[in-house]
Amino acid sequence: MLNRRQFFRGACGIAASTAVATVPSSILVASPEARSSCPESTLTPADLKTFVPVLPSVRAQFFNVDPKLGCAVKEMEGGVYVVSDNGWQSAFLVTNEGVIVFDAPESYGKSLPSAIATVTDKPVKILVYSHEHRDHIGGSAVFKNVAGLKVVATAGVSSFLIDQNDPERLLPNEVFGDQRTITLGGKTVELTRHFYHSPEGDLFIYVPHAKFMMAVDCVTPGYAPFHGFDITENFGRYMNVFDELLAYDFDTFTGGHLTATGSKQDVIITKEFTMDVYHTVKRIHNNMDQAAVVAEAAKVIGYDNKFLLFKVVLDKVQRESVAELQPSWINRLAGVDVWMDSHVWTALQYVRWNDKA
Repeated sequence: MLNRRQFFRGACGIAASTAVATVPSSILVASPEARSSCPESTLTPADLKTFVPVLPSVRAQFFNVDPKLGCAVKEMEGGVYVVSDNGWQSAFLVTNEGVIVFDAPESYGKSLPSAIATVTDKPVKILVYSHEHRDHIGGSAVFKNVAGLKVVATAGVSSFLIDQNDPERLLPNEVFGDQRTITLGGKTVELTRHFYHSPEGDLFIYVPHAKFMMAVDCVTPGYAPFHGFDITENFGRYMNVFDELLAYDFDTFTGGHLTATGSKQDVIITKEFTMDVYHTVKRIHNNMDQAAVVAEAAKVIGYDNKFLLFKVVLDKVQRESVAELQPSWINRLAGVDVWMDSHVWTALQYVRWNDKA
């Protein structure tokens, strides 16, 4: 395997090999659209129809959204309720002294007080932020007039929100580092910070008596992860999150997005998917004769454009990885064909620049 420095040095003088890979001309000759730094989607209506529809098993789990509220409320165990508009999810815990809310999504945050009121008349006492992203807490301003409200977040999230000065995201007034336990009305919530998604870290929100776990942007029950393994900032840490979750005793899981709640089995299958992508990309990348790929491309463009030669190698790894992985997963998780190329690219960046050989 060539490292980046060896690649660029070798590209200056490498001779054509007799065992070279074929490089499609479409990879070497970019259209005007492909040269754009920020191209618009080129998907036509006909292209859109080529994507696999959401699996029937997934459709069967959709929340029954109340059109007046714009969301639905689903009862779990132990006073826990999950709220969803089939795009985002949050949750709340009802105690005899009040309600603890976990996230307030931008999409339906304004309806959260009404959603909570459908199951209890207890006041909201505590709001917990899973992380700083606006789509998950950008509806929190709906609680700005709640007297004595405790807004709980990690110190990193608090600092980030102070810098943002976003009126739609209430500033935390109770801040902690790596761990925090909340008790209200005899019920306990355990908060622990992990680093698998956002730079400031993300919380595991665990309600022991209810065997309920909320961990946002890592597992979406029934679906492959969102773009680039949930736009993770650290794929190495992302691969560890599944075992970290499975160490907890929970029966019900919510991941903050889309159309279903899940269980440990959803964590297990997402781990299997993630590790399959990682191992496949690593094998294809490490076993590829990259010098031969460069030599074949250089027959067309020469050796001057090092970035383009490098792109030919990376594109070939990505193309072959997607072709191998997609058939194995297309009928197991929804959205596989939508985001597989981005997952492969995320894994490839890790394999190429961060992973051990």
